[in-house]
Amino acid sequence: MAATLQVLPCLARAPLYRLLWGTPVVRRASGMALAAQARQLFESCVGAVLPGPMLHRTLSFDPDGGQLKVRDRSFQLRQNLYLVGFGKAVLGMAAAAEELLGQHLVQGVISVPRGIRAAMECAGKQEMLLKPHSRIQVFEGAENNLPDRDSLRAALAIRQLAEGLTADDLLLVLISGGGSALLPAPIPPVTLEEKQTLTKLLAARGATIQELNTIRKALSQLKGGGLAQAAYPAQVVSLILSDVVGDPMEVIASGPTVASVHNVQDCLHILSRYGLRAALPRSVKTVLARADSDPHGPHTCGHVLNVIIGSNALALAEAQQRAEALGYRAVVLTAAMQGDVKSVAHFYGLLARAAGARLSLSGAGPSMEEDAELHELVAELQLPDLQLKDALAAVAEASGPICLLSGGEPTVQLQGSGKGGRNQELALRVGVELGQGPRGPVDVLFLSGGTDGRDGPTEAAGAWVTPELASQAAAEGLDVSTYLAHNDSHTFFCRFQSGAHLLHTGMTGTNVMDTHLLFLRPR
Repeated sequence: MAATLQVLPCLARAPLYRLLWGTPVVRRASGMALAAQARQLFESCVGAVLPGPMLHRTLSFDPDGGQLKVRDRSFQLRQNLYLVGFGKAVLGMAAAAEELLGQHLVQGVISVPRGIRAAMECAGKQEMLLKPHSRIQVFEGAENNLPDRDSLRAALAIRQLAEGLTADDLLLVLISGGGSALLPAPIPPVTLEEKQTLTKLLAARGATIQELNTIRKALSQLKGGGLAQAAYPAQVVSLILSDVVGDPMEVIASGPTVASVHNVQDCLHILSRYGLRAALPRSVKTVLARADSDPHGPHTCGHVLNVIIGSNALALAEAQQRAEALGYRAVVLTAAMQGDVKSVAHFYGLLARAAGARLSLSGAGPSMEEDAELHELVAELQLPDLQLKDALAAVAEASGPICLLSGGEPTVQLQGSGKGGRNQELALRVGVELGQGPRGPVDVLFLSGGTDGRDGPTEAAGAWVTPELASQAAAEGLDVSTYLAHNDSHTFFCRFQSGAHLLHTGMTGTNVMDTHLLFLRPR
């Protein structure tokens, strides 16, 4: 795993888990074994979706014939390749692409988060950095994932490159999570500030992410297929790392290489629903009226090949294989875990109790009431692809340890001014849930981690917990409910057992949402 999350060369001979997670506090051997294995599986999730491995799984290049193969499609290269990209993982994606195709790459422009090059260099992740004299120009911007003047300059440079292409050229587009904020290019006369203000007003009035994206795309030069249109008649290959539940290509980074299925009437309906139509700036009215009378109709993207090269499902599949190699019966529950973090935590608590009762050698069987509550909660969370029946059946048949895996992106309703992120808050809430009710003689551990290595405004990727969390915290004078009431999970975990339960990886250079790992092992 040294290549999965590279560490500083001077530390390369140290045990990997100590480098990534710190020296663990000595506890009962079985608990520490579970924690070490949980960390190893989280590493495997991240390793499966690092930029280099993803690019090499998707692209192959025959230097003799000049043939670039993307899955089952081939493209002829003859110094006619151009590259653009935007997103949190794009720096490493561009480095891998240039290493593979460098001799044919004419020019490139990428837009990446501010400070990412310094962070990768500090972490010793040279494979995530462009080589000296690279043909790819790098713009850094969108601090705290908010569009700004620097990301606007990057977007305009990307548009200029795309518009200069011919039918003989090939444009390689690299897209990952965070790409929308890194590619802001409002249609004149709309200004960046006006577009941001309108988006904030819609969000404040309860607009969904789908509604926000519909408005963003209508006012953007490059989103909603605009980049693909700018590059026409060049061929376009778009390689996409998904950070959205379900991997909808039209939503990831607002779909710059995917034709929008929405029209002006959809936008007007949304604006009317939230009482904003009458108060629109003149510039927005002008752009919407112009689009409504466009004689060319909606854009098409027949010259584009869009390929999802990495996703949460891919990360979970890798972790499942690694868990099975460690002797676990491993089941992937879902890659689309959503909902309020309180409900998601309650789900994992009920699941642990239901699975623990089935796995217990004491013969106490599962509680019908808890099983019914679990299924009711699943219906509330609306997780249509959840493999709950298969998971519980696998547990009932198992004679050894179980690992249940899922991923997605729960939401946190902010009530306080504490410090944390959805992974740490979920782990803390699950820790409380695990301490309630019998499970039989079964060791249990839950881990939640963000694959980008940053959970909210903290340096941690997430945290792991066991059923003993609440009692151990009380013994240290820590009131879990107080920390949860203030959304202060990071402060709790920093103080609890000297921070031993926090996951520290640093920026990983990738992002496919979060992974949740639930371990049950008979004693």
